[in-house]
Amino acid sequence: MRISVQREDFDLGAEVKAIALNNAKIGAVASFIGLVRDINDGAKVGAMTLEHYPGMTEKALEKILAEARSRWEILDCTIIHRFGELKPTDQIVLVVVASGHRGDAFAACEFLMDYLKTRAPFWKKEQTPEGGRWVESRESDDQAAERWK
Repeated sequence: MRISVQREDFDLGAEVKAIALNNAKIGAVASFIGLVRDINDGAKVGAMTLEHYPGMTEKALEKILAEARSRWEILDCTIIHRFGELKPTDQIVLVVVASGHRGDAFAACEFLMDYLKTRAPFWKKEQTPEGGRWVESRESDDQAAERWK
């Protein structure tokens, strides 16, 4: 199990290969990558800055992963969340879940992303032609997370 909050980009292929290497019990790997969009809420986005509190953020991600592990058979997992200034099309977040079966891998991956969107302590500020603005939480993200209760 690996959690990383980092400024550097990541390589999906390398991360998937690393998680599935030398474990014959793994029968499924599901992954998700979140990207910076160039438009949000009708405004052009030139950049997004993600902020976090080191230490607190990793502990929150560990708690989210522990919750997923209590619900599904997760043989391995990688969560990478970036911070700093990112441009449209840059990768923000990666979740890779390995399990014996696809159902557990898909469900755990979706759960992890829903909870990362709503419970991980990251703050996002978008740069638009009108200036900087903080990204507010979305009701649709809260509704997605609610279904797991």
